[in-house]
Amino acid sequence: MLEKLPEVIGQALQGVRAGLDNIVFNTLGMREGLGSIELASMAFADHAPLPQRCTADGEGVSPPLQWSGLPVGTTSLLLIVEDADSPTPNPLVHAIVVDLEPQSGALAEGAIPSQGNEGAAGLHVGRNSALQAAWLPPDPPPGHGVHRYAFQLFALASRPEFSETPGRDEVVDGLREHAVASGLLVGTHERSDGSIRIPDAVPPGGSAIAG
Repeated sequence: MLEKLPEVIGQALQGVRAGLDNIVFNTLGMREGLGSIELASMAFADHAPLPQRCTADGEGVSPPLQWSGLPVGTTSLLLIVEDADSPTPNPLVHAIVVDLEPQSGALAEGAIPSQGNEGAAGLHVGRNSALQAAWLPPDPPPGHGVHRYAFQLFALASRPEFSETPGRDEVVDGLREHAVASGLLVGTHERSDGSIRIPDAVPPGGSAIAG
């Protein structure tokens, strides 16, 4: 994992980005003609800045989401959030949630657990790129420019048997077999003033990540 980068390094790496083409939504290889899900948030518009409280510069809670237009026969939903602009070979995973109930229609703010926040009871949360079953608040390197955070929601026609804390590879395998519709919402965040937030604590086994 990347450690916190000083601003000069962030500026030098401005051209190094995983790329929006490499998020799950664009690499899954789903056949044409699949349904589209309307995915939105009361906290930010598509391709607009995320609220500071949802980033590492604020409280670091997950943003609220709501969806509609699910295809008939949807049995469960899967959410994966990735940073398309992390200076890494692949997009950084900020959250995975599987086995979401379609009829709920929404995830409340802070539903995904994060540091100091237990999250919603009963949520089946996978591993982010810090190997934690939690929301990894956006924390881009100073000077690296705007980062795009892709909230990707998939409708599944049948419910795969995911492990207790599935990672990206396991999730992608399940989606290839069961996904029937998808939706995408992009939020942005930038740290350009050279300030670096020092975490109060790093959980055991965790690490500081730029992304």
